[in-house]
Amino acid sequence: MTEKLSEETRQTVLKPLFDTGWQMTEGRDAIHKTFEFANFVEAFGWMTQAAIWAEKWDHHPEWDNVYKTVNVTLTTHDVDGLSTLDAKLARKMDGIAKSMKD
Repeated sequence: MTEKLSEETRQTVLKPLFDTGWQMTEGRDAIHKTFEFANFVEAFGWMTQAAIWAEKWDHHPEWDNVYKTVNVTLTTHDVDGLSTLDAKLARKMDGIAKSMKD
């Protein structure tokens, strides 16, 4: 069962994500990031790859896409806040984005 991140764990788990552009969401126990791509096709391709992992891990993001921009918010609704699943999916999303630029 997934558990909400403890205060001690948050420092270790979230700091590396903050270093890559993730931020806490005001008024919620959630993190968010805006991803910018070269065009709509690249943004949609990234979303497709991220969606496959989200489905595999049964952990789905809150996101929206306008042309080449994708806004993502991650939180674990089952625990009413952040869990290791959010950090795991955030790292995967960053990795997919990085691999598309390499």
